[in-house]
Amino acid sequence: MKKKYFGTDGIRGTVNIGNINGEKFFKFGLAAGTYFKNLKRKKQIAIIAKDTRLSGYTLEPALVSGLASAGMHIYTLGPLPTNGLAMLTKQMRANMGIMITASHNPYFDNGLKLFGPDGLKLSDKIEKKIEKIIDSKTFNHLSKSEELGRVKRLEDGNERYLKIIRKNFPNKFNLKNMRIVVDCANGAGYKSAPKILRDLGAKVFAIGINPNGLNINKKCGSTHPEIIQKNVKKFNAHIGIALDGDADRVIMCDEKSSIIDGDQIIAMIAKRWKEKKILKGGVIGTLMSNYGLQKFFLNKKIKFFRSKVGDRYVKEMMKKKNFNLGGEQSGHIILGKFATTGDGLLVALEILFLLSKGYKASEIFNVYHSVPQKLINLRVNDKKIINSTKCKNAIKKANLLIRNKGRLLVRASGTEPKIRIMCESFNLNLSDKCINIVKKSLR
Repeated sequence: MKKKYFGTDGIRGTVNIGNINGEKFFKFGLAAGTYFKNLKRKKQIAIIAKDTRLSGYTLEPALVSGLASAGMHIYTLGPLPTNGLAMLTKQMRANMGIMITASHNPYFDNGLKLFGPDGLKLSDKIEKKIEKIIDSKTFNHLSKSEELGRVKRLEDGNERYLKIIRKNFPNKFNLKNMRIVVDCANGAGYKSAPKILRDLGAKVFAIGINPNGLNINKKCGSTHPEIIQKNVKKFNAHIGIALDGDADRVIMCDEKSSIIDGDQIIAMIAKRWKEKKILKGGVIGTLMSNYGLQKFFLNKKIKFFRSKVGDRYVKEMMKKKNFNLGGEQSGHIILGKFATTGDGLLVALEILFLLSKGYKASEIFNVYHSVPQKLINLRVNDKKIINSTKCKNAIKKANLLIRNKGRLLVRASGTEPKIRIMCESFNLNLSDKCINIVKKSLR
């Protein structure tokens, strides 16, 4: 059975259209609280964090009301990176954690990501069970008056999070004499990222740190890496770091202003971890991972498997195969040795730890040659068009053209009303031709 509310990465959409409104968020909170209520516990706890969108002020109270109505006691943390929420869910032994965010989407979108008590995102199976509760009668799940939850604001969420990730590195680790550009996308990492870099001794040039509720991801952050390119050059920095709206992904650029995407970061970490005998099993990528990355791992005798798109699916496959590294080209990277979900800041610190030993970013990256990859995102009225005979025939035709010369991938976005068409080949004209064949079938 197909899911009704949950997509690739939680629930997401345009605010006050469809499911992203106060009424639905009350039901989401009530349903999630009902599912995660553990009657063996003396105290039922849910923790909530969010990014910096204006709509968070309307959606959070509705979510809190639903959770409290289910008998959950709630701690609200305010703006905090998604992995910070995941880490604190586990550390505080909460029943569940909820991140209010639409990740890299524009300000007018919002949504939520749910985490279980283990700090992991939910499986499709659990999401379907929660959806069933959402669509059931509300009064069946309301707590008695004396059993309603209470709400408390915690002001030290970022400090707790930074303390946890700092413990993953040696006490002597420092970034003295390093010049770092960090773009926080006016999002959830706008406090924590500059703070830990400065605390470690770096000269930090921070941008995207003035959120106003409407400028999250706006011409900044990981979806606009040209900003760190420009500023690395301007400030003669050693490296540029760009986070997205909820800071669970990272894109970088080296001291020469060359972009370093998620695949290159994963390749470098895998290479280093194998040399240090830290790498466990191999690496999990996704259907979008560059073919050049796959060839690199083959040459290095590192096992590599592809999951469905979405860091949740990456983590599920990592767990299944007992691997400790995986991620996506977009910059969602899971360091299984340290975290349960993507964390842009943690990944950046792993890279900076190596640079602190005297290496240059341009020396340690670009460990493989990427196959040219072209991706277009086509907005559609109904994503089911991908299943039409016309579209299927077009994909078949394009695959015949690209066979043995590259790779074609056509998929529906899990979070937006878009069809994503990706083609990889050293023959750029062939890539364009294949993309156009599929594109015409979607009009």
